[in-house]
Amino acid sequence: MRRIPRSVFRWTAFAVVAALIVITVVLVTRPSSTGQQVRTQEKVLTLVDGPAGKRAPVAIDTTLYLPEKTPAPAVMIAHGFGGSKRSVDADAREFAAQGFVVLAWSARGFGRSGGTIELNSPDYEVEDAKQLVSWLAKRPEVRLDGPGDPRVGVTGGSYGGALALMLAGADKRVDALAPVITYNDLSQALLPNTGSTGAMPAGTPAAGPFGADGVFKRAWAGIFFASGMGGGGDAGSSGPEAPEPGTVSGSSDAAAGGDAAAPAPAPSTGGDTAGGDQGGDAPPAGATGGPCGRFGLDVCKAYAEVATTGVPSAETVALLKSVSPVSVTSKITQPTLLVQGEQDTLFGLDQADANARQIAAAGGSVKVIWYAGGHDGGRPGPQLREEMRNWLAYQLDKRGTDPGTGFEYAVQGALRAQGAPSVRVVRAPAYPGLTGAPVQRQAMAMSGAAQTVINPPGANPGSVSSLPGLSSVLAGAGGRLSGRTSIDLPGQSAIFSGPTLDEQLLIAGSATARLDVSAMPGLPPSKTGAVLFAKLYDVGPDGTRILPGSAVSPVRVPPLPVNGDSVKVTVALPGIVRPVESGHYLSLVVTTTDQSYATPLEPAAYRIALADDTIAVPVVPGTNVGGPAPVGPVIGIIVVLGIGVLLVLAVALRRRRSGRPDPELTDVPLVIDGLTKRYPGGLVAVDDLSFRVDRGQVLGLLGPNGAGKTTTLRMLMGLIHPTGGTIKVFGQEIRPGAPVLSRIGSFVEGAGFLPHLSGADNLRLYWAATGRPAERAHVHEALEIAGLGKAVNRKVRTYSQGMRQRLAIAQAMLGLPDLLVLDEPTNGLDPPQIHQMRSVLRAYAATGRTVLVSSHLLAEVEQTCDHVVVMHRGRLVAAGPVDEIVSGGGEATFRVDRPDVAADVLRGISGVTGVAVDGSAVHAELDGTPRSVAIGVLVSAGVAVEQAGPRRRLEDVFLQLVGEDS
Repeated sequence: MRRIPRSVFRWTAFAVVAALIVITVVLVTRPSSTGQQVRTQEKVLTLVDGPAGKRAPVAIDTTLYLPEKTPAPAVMIAHGFGGSKRSVDADAREFAAQGFVVLAWSARGFGRSGGTIELNSPDYEVEDAKQLVSWLAKRPEVRLDGPGDPRVGVTGGSYGGALALMLAGADKRVDALAPVITYNDLSQALLPNTGSTGAMPAGTPAAGPFGADGVFKRAWAGIFFASGMGGGGDAGSSGPEAPEPGTVSGSSDAAAGGDAAAPAPAPSTGGDTAGGDQGGDAPPAGATGGPCGRFGLDVCKAYAEVATTGVPSAETVALLKSVSPVSVTSKITQPTLLVQGEQDTLFGLDQADANARQIAAAGGSVKVIWYAGGHDGGRPGPQLREEMRNWLAYQLDKRGTDPGTGFEYAVQGALRAQGAPSVRVVRAPAYPGLTGAPVQRQAMAMSGAAQTVINPPGANPGSVSSLPGLSSVLAGAGGRLSGRTSIDLPGQSAIFSGPTLDEQLLIAGSATARLDVSAMPGLPPSKTGAVLFAKLYDVGPDGTRILPGSAVSPVRVPPLPVNGDSVKVTVALPGIVRPVESGHYLSLVVTTTDQSYATPLEPAAYRIALADDTIAVPVVPGTNVGGPAPVGPVIGIIVVLGIGVLLVLAVALRRRRSGRPDPELTDVPLVIDGLTKRYPGGLVAVDDLSFRVDRGQVLGLLGPNGAGKTTTLRMLMGLIHPTGGTIKVFGQEIRPGAPVLSRIGSFVEGAGFLPHLSGADNLRLYWAATGRPAERAHVHEALEIAGLGKAVNRKVRTYSQGMRQRLAIAQAMLGLPDLLVLDEPTNGLDPPQIHQMRSVLRAYAATGRTVLVSSHLLAEVEQTCDHVVVMHRGRLVAAGPVDEIVSGGGEATFRVDRPDVAADVLRGISGVTGVAVDGSAVHAELDGTPRSVAIGVLVSAGVAVEQAGPRRRLEDVFLQLVGEDS
């Protein structure tokens, strides 16, 4: 194969690095919506408070954000319930940086503003906002459409989104609006009834019947009321706010309705909490004391009524409707962008659906976006916020392209990125059913017999669908817990199931189901009718249930006949977006209780069946346009991919280099040169180790515990990477997967045999796993080496430790490798087996192969090995033939027939000293005199020499080299 020039690799790597730099620079330096300098002005405005005949001044705390170029269109941003103007500071700065004049304010009863919370009353909060529009018309920085008529758009989330709708319906000077995760009708948002005995709203994807006599959403309403008790006060500082560095400090201005109005002082305490939400300062002027906190008396009375009885009066329903967008949507004709969350158990998709239908019916143009967030899933992300700003930029300033009146919804998939579910966006030409064709609905078969369910006394224990206030935390845990907290109690739940899907079903909106409900005899039926809760689960092949959006549909069935006759009711199931994958199925569950709602306390029993054997599932076809792609993650992905490419190139280049054997070492079993292994924390296990092993040698690797022996062997086997240096086997550098590793047999990490197989079967299976021909295994020879006899046919779990050790050594010898590496091979062997092992290793090396043995048994190494390498603290301290190392001190021992004569003879040899007699042995320090010369002199003197050798043992040398403490 044609070799690739090294220069190609270099230039490819250079090109990758250059491309990464260019892409990163382009992404980082692309035009940013936050690139302009923004100035702010803090002002407390005095507005006229209350309806005609009850007017009084009220202080409203504001911040005006000014872009670099003015005059410009204005955008008013209203905050959510429990917040203040600081809650929307980041959004305001983003709009201002895009060229808008932005006004943020703390609504009455919140932050440092005066007045009481009236829930967006037309006479209070809406009247305040109208006066703020008039104030903007007097600002020279704001572009005008005419005298007293500023070019202005309004946006806000939740409570602030409802105010945007209310203001647009009450003041035609508003030119465009973009409410987010808000409601249409508080009497339905907080007291929903999703069942109907008549016709259901048709056409749109998430339409609900908005029936009367709804079920009180107790948990969310309680959170609302608690967050209004403190009014989002600005806790943490005293006195009026000081301007931030770089801002323009402004004095209080008069309201539009009263040029001569005196400035209103800010309350004496205040300072926003970190999130701009619930605070802890004293109520502003006008707030009532006692249990109502900052709420107006009418609002407080309505909440107390519903919280204690669970059922609203007609007056309460009328109040909630009067402070809801439903009271003005018939008057909204301005371009409207409705952004609603798919993870929202407070204000579901049905609320946005109602706003869209009503505004379109009034003649307004509507664009709808559903995103993967909400009160249970988080605020819109950067890409969606930019889309909202671009939408208002076109509507107010004709900047950019016409965003149209389409429909977008987000689909969360099963794949995860950085711990969170992947998201794609589906785009349709229009929101179905507004002006064109109605939404498509797919009939899904459901089965299940009629079932009896009970409502226990006190409605306790109750089922769980969501955890208001905690659901956002669960959804934020990478999405792993979202939809998994639902609990349906046995005896309280009727379950109906659909077939297993053959292909993905993408639900986009509210499915409908028709139920047949009857009262069971023996218990008096509830005077207020049966209360049921319907939910639609996605059930996986393993039985795992996901409740999309953690959403549930409360249904109040009309009073049931006492004669057992049933009532048929159609239920609008929760509005969801859910891709139900193939192999999954849908499950419809109807329960009698839910912890988040106020349910009847008296005991009851109902019989529930399916009136139809299908449910109708909304499907909205569209085009996938991808999901959010924040710059940071994109850059991170590009960098990671680039690094990956460089690593692949580096590995390829290294493999190409290491794949060529060193021609001078092709016949040398092992050469280690400068080998080093460092671990984090400064530990150096092997430090600049170098030695060589030649053919036919049995080399012993010695060293105390911690010397680095096993680490060296693991690097030799390619199990770990060295920090530096090289290991070459037959001239080829060792790396994971190197072909030359097939020429090494090893016993280093432990054999790991399968206990239910025999010893012979374990060896055959191991060899088969290498992929090499069976005839090259030499299993018979290996089994003979193991010396297990008939035990080779027994299961390994019956083996002793010594038997396992012998089988492991036999496994290392399979294929008769050219280099055999053994770590402590004699562990668990008895003396006869050790003696046999010694003979086997020497005989194996005598065939021209090489053996490397690491052991702590110095006597065995001395008798088995012909060469040794001694390591201490990761470094080489000695290497060479055993005889040379042992005799390195020059001391010799001669066993003779006449010790005294031999001693005299040795003393007469020039240079020999330290002669001593020890029985039949004579010890002498030869000091360079060859041992053979000394033997010749003794024999010439008539002394018979029976044995001659070094006086020291290998153990003595070892202790001298590494120290006895080691």
